[in-house]
Amino acid sequence: MTSLAALHADRVIAVVRAPSIPDASALCAALAAGGIRWTEFTYTTPDVTNHLRHAAEAGHRVGVGTVLTAEQAERGVAVGASFLVTPGCRPEVAEAAKGAGVPVVLGALTPTEVARAVDLGAAAVKIFPARAFGPGYFKDLRGPYPGVPLVASGGVNAGNAAEFLGQGALAVCAGTDVVPPEAVAAGDWAEITRRARAFTEACGDARGEA
Repeated sequence: MTSLAALHADRVIAVVRAPSIPDASALCAALAAGGIRWTEFTYTTPDVTNHLRHAAEAGHRVGVGTVLTAEQAERGVAVGASFLVTPGCRPEVAEAAKGAGVPVVLGALTPTEVARAVDLGAAAVKIFPARAFGPGYFKDLRGPYPGVPLVASGGVNAGNAAEFLGQGALAVCAGTDVVPPEAVAAGDWAEITRRARAFTEACGDARGEA
């Protein structure tokens, strides 16, 4: 079982949404070379279960996102996903994750939804879309929910990631800023590594503060 406590050290999850991934293991290796060791493949990506299996068999820490049903959760875990991510509060996914013994990051936006996600057993709560209220919203949420791990997703980039972390996010999700679909499809692993390194360097000292 992957412990989300490791995010206290890494603090960045790469979220891959691409129409084509020529080599999922090589993609994860390129991200890791740039300092990002958590990779989330999503159900919006064609053939995602094969990508998950390939990367997991190579020893990478991979999860599956945009999980909407218990069946999707179980299928992802069966091929090697070590964590699950949803775009909103999905009770059936939370139950499936509990049964499989893997952590789930449930999506939320409002304080009420954060409480709901916690009640459902979320290991962390993904605030999505984070751009809706900005980094300061995480400081506001930490008031009533000081012990809830919050993950910023949606609109996070190298220019604002450090602020999200500094305002109380446990981790941030790096999307097209790090893994643009065209670079992934082309297998331009050097470019992916460059982008991952630039993103983690932009996080600066905030990566060491959780």
